Amino acid sequence: MKVFYDSRMSVDSGGYSPSGSKPAAVVANWMDLGIEVCEFEPATEEDLCLAHSLKYVSNVLSGLEANGHGNRLPKVTEATRWTCGSMVAASRQALIDHVACSPSSGFHHAGYESGGAFCTFNGLIVAARKLQNEGLVDRVGIIDCDVHYGDGTDDIIQTLDLSSRIRHWTFGAAFGRRAFDQTAFLDELRSALVEMQTEGVRLILYQAGADPHVDDPLGGVMTTEEMRERDKLMFSWCKQLEMPVAVCLAGGYQRDKNGGISKVLALHRATMEEAITIFGQPEMG
Repeated sequence: MKVFYDSRMSVDSGGYSPSGSKPAAVVANWMDLGIEVCEFEPATEEDLCLAHSLKYVSNVLSGLEANGHGNRLPKVTEATRWTCGSMVAASRQALIDHVACSPSSGFHHAGYESGGAFCTFNGLIVAARKLQNEGLVDRVGIIDCDVHYGDGTDDIIQTLDLSSRIRHWTFGAAFGRRAFDQTAFLDELRSALVEMQTEGVRLILYQAGADPHVDDPLGGVMTTEEMRERDKLMFSWCKQLEMPVAVCLAGGYQRDKNGGISKVLALHRATMEEAITIFGQPEMG
């Protein structure tokens, strides 16, 4: 499994969310699974403007406006260029290997002219539009299984009138306001994928959030077993429907007794294990 990681994408944001520094810990946790860590280029200002206004991008990159973590630290802002670049690279590779991973978080609350909630730039939209502009894919589907509503993603799709080319399904909208039921969730998830495939979507960007876990302080609906089942079936359905899938990570705010994120890492590891089990390991190189 090719994983697009660079140490410059992993920086402690100094805030509540561990997502800024999580990529390094995730990749270290996965090394015994046989992943192949791959190089890539960071997103350019032009790339970021595929999802955001030039004013917003310029202000954030220059430090005139806070990043999604609520600070203006250059190293934190710079890391967001690398996480978006990672998502672009993983999306390209998925079209070749059927699956690839960007061990990044912090995308779906970033809207056309704003960030927040630990999200600075929307790497999901950047990746989708970048590949579309390169002529690699016409329609892209985003399956957002973070527990929260992907409001930034919807904002960009609506602002730029992208609904005919980018299809978006977000757990937070589908289940955020009603009682959770695993069977109903899986039925809706599969229906969304089938509908996307029927409409001509040929690449899925899958945001495998860890915060739906029942013990997450900002989530709280799915057991560990249900989350693994989510990932297993998601990858199985993508394979059956012949829809390549680029995986990124999201959410996850549990802390262990030592203040670490071992519980979050375990959930992300389960996602990677299921991806490797379903798709196997492409040849190295």
